[in-house]
Amino acid sequence: MAEQTDLGPARTEPGPRTARRAARGAHARPEEPSHGSFWRELPILLLVAFGLAFLIKTFVVQAFYIPSGSMENTLQVGDRVLVNKVVYHVRSIERGDVVVFNGVDSFTPEVSVQEPEGPVAEVVTWFGRAFGFAPPDERDFVKRVIGVGGDRVVCCDTDGRITVNGTPLEESTYLYAGDAPSEVTFDVVVPPGKLWVMGDHRSASSDSRAHLGDPGGGFVPEDRVIGRAFAVIWPTGNAQWLEIPDTFAAVTGAS
Repeated sequence: MAEQTDLGPARTEPGPRTARRAARGAHARPEEPSHGSFWRELPILLLVAFGLAFLIKTFVVQAFYIPSGSMENTLQVGDRVLVNKVVYHVRSIERGDVVVFNGVDSFTPEVSVQEPEGPVAEVVTWFGRAFGFAPPDERDFVKRVIGVGGDRVVCCDTDGRITVNGTPLEESTYLYAGDAPSEVTFDVVVPPGKLWVMGDHRSASSDSRAHLGDPGGGFVPEDRVIGRAFAVIWPTGNAQWLEIPDTFAAVTGAS
């Protein structure tokens, strides 16, 4: 009997036309994205960037431009400082902190700022202030906290020093060279929830001393504080951390 072999279904060789199509497919370049898709996505990217900038500026950290010399030599005119807007949600404002605050109803402007006119100028100014490229609102101030609620702040003792709760402050590390601690004498007790603030350049600072006779008594409400200035980031030659001076560590609570 003859042996039978199962060769299975017959296979056909690809024809020339099929082979050419396969060869073209093997060497085909991946499809490149069209330039039109980028321009369609650009508004979304800008919207996301704007939203993130708004959230960061509003709740976390903001760069501020220093417009006056009231905090020299700690801060120079034109310096950009970073302001922590979260820190006072986890700790109290401390003596020696450099703070940015809104002075509406308590302080008069130290500088005059031209406000933008028109929606485009307002947007540009908003971004400039958010990133520290433009002067802040003229109602925003930067000063050093000398006394907190309950403190008695006096100028001056027999050696010409400011005292807080009877403890004299050694201010040479931050006081502007040649300035006296204060040419204005005062003896105040800081109300609860308020602050007594002064500039480091005492002879060029319109601070709590300048508003002693005003209805607010020169005190800044704590809820007007925007945040704590913790670093100078520009220009790079002035870059530094803004630490609390050691002299404030010796001050105890009010008796």
